[in-house]
Amino acid sequence: KGYYSVLFLYFVLMATIHASMLGATIISKEERDKTAEFLLTKPTTRVRIVTSKLLAALVNILIFNIATLVFSVIFVNHYNKGEPINKEIITLMIAMFILQLLFMTIGTALGAVSKKTKVATSSAMAILLGTYILSVYIDMNDKVEILKYITPFKYFQAKDLIFGDGFNIGYIILSFVIIGVLLGITYKFYSKRDIYI
Repeated sequence: KGYYSVLFLYFVLMATIHASMLGATIISKEERDKTAEFLLTKPTTRVRIVTSKLLAALVNILIFNIATLVFSVIFVNHYNKGEPINKEIITLMIAMFILQLLFMTIGTALGAVSKKTKVATSSAMAILLGTYILSVYIDMNDKVEILKYITPFKYFQAKDLIFGDGFNIGYIILSFVIIGVLLGITYKFYSKRDIYI
């Protein structure tokens, strides 16, 4: 359990980087690839376009998450000499999925607000790295414990999920509130933005 919980941090970093980059690029992909004119001349609304993009991103994230889950179960069971930890692995993958959704929606909101894809992706990465560094700083300094609500990396820590009380309902609610707000920003700004062809 302890070894896998350490590895989980690296899985989360890879998954959230993928999710935030995916979110930031998928919204403004047509502008980057110079295919916006082709997309926007179709008889469809911008809301439908955003919804399709979000569903495509969700499928990408699910594939990433399921692949990580399957290979984790296979390799851990192969090398594990103690009791099975499949339940713990599934718990951690659920936590990782929520974090992926959170960072994906940060990326989509930035992609909708920003006029340039490069600005959106670099901003998404800056937020991700900033919140990760803050979570490490909170671990080293108990005096700034209150800042844990700012960094999603503190919401779902392996040590709490495996060795503690499991999921904190407050963090789950906070995560989905943030996701909802960010989705609202994505739809609102994409619907009003000027698309550069």
